[in-house]
Amino acid sequence: MILELADFSIHPGQNAAFEEAIGRGLKNIIKQAHGFHGFKLNHCIESPERYILQIFWNTLEDHTVGFRQSPAFTEWRAIVGPFFAIPPVVEHFDMIAKSA
Repeated sequence: MILELADFSIHPGQNAAFEEAIGRGLKNIIKQAHGFHGFKLNHCIESPERYILQIFWNTLEDHTVGFRQSPAFTEWRAIVGPFFAIPPVVEHFDMIAKSA
């Protein structure tokens, strides 16, 4: 299992619109991707324009090749991209351990 961690900073005052847009994108686009296994979206308390999105994939390639090189990625970025104040930081992690 691979964890994609995306750190988003959005334009001030756009929280409600961003949350609606990212929810729509996650439901209608990301959840349909091959190798997708779930997500968590977190909102930063100390920095209200910051969000952390965690997406779980079967393999790294399910995200970096299967999703990112598909038309679905273009659709995803069209929905969430206009809210980004700066480009998101995206990194991938191998799962070492998890709770029951």
